[in-house]
Amino acid sequence: MDLFHLLEQQDMVLRISFSILILMSIISWSIIFIRLLKLVGMKGKNKKMLNAFWQSNNIKEAQEKADKDRSVISSVLRKVLPSYLKYQQNKTAVVGLQAQLSLKDYLTLNISNAITQTIRPFESGLVALASIGAVAPFIGLFGTVWGIFNALMDISQQGQVSIATVSAPIGEALVATAMGLFVAIPAVLAYNAITRLNRNISQDLDSFAHDLYIYLLNHQENK
Repeated sequence: MDLFHLLEQQDMVLRISFSILILMSIISWSIIFIRLLKLVGMKGKNKKMLNAFWQSNNIKEAQEKADKDRSVISSVLRKVLPSYLKYQQNKTAVVGLQAQLSLKDYLTLNISNAITQTIRPFESGLVALASIGAVAPFIGLFGTVWGIFNALMDISQQGQVSIATVSAPIGEALVATAMGLFVAIPAVLAYNAITRLNRNISQDLDSFAHDLYIYLLNHQENK
């Protein structure tokens, strides 16, 4: 069945319903491709950067390696190491309330903020995917109900009922439900998959944050 031919035969309400579903599908697949493109290979990049960090001779060398890398671990290092070196070299250079913190609290605050800022971009689009997955079936169902209602009204006006007069309009109306599911199912599956990948990245960062905190704290104490 030609979708464009089907839209030409429907009233404005069904055309709006189909248009909304098409728009949702475009948004959903755009988010899926963008998110997956950013997540593909990220675990390998993190592992490579992690090895490079621990093989560094000093913090400045680790910082130089992080500046050339694009993993999430390097993103955390680019935020934490400069502030740590600033605190280590001259605590008076740290302004505001942070200057009143001990090194332990200062590292905890900065590492926590760095992880939050690094993870946040990976969560963009998830609300849209969840909303599309939840709403699209109902929009499709609404289109089907409206189409069946119009079909029954036309049949009542004709004054005769047959398989041919009933099956065609109702079959066209059911396309709306099928389209709603076609939009919702990939969105829900992608939401679950991306959420799981984000959780893995978050767990890797939490593990690295603990090791980084211990190292920086001991590095200061050994000065």
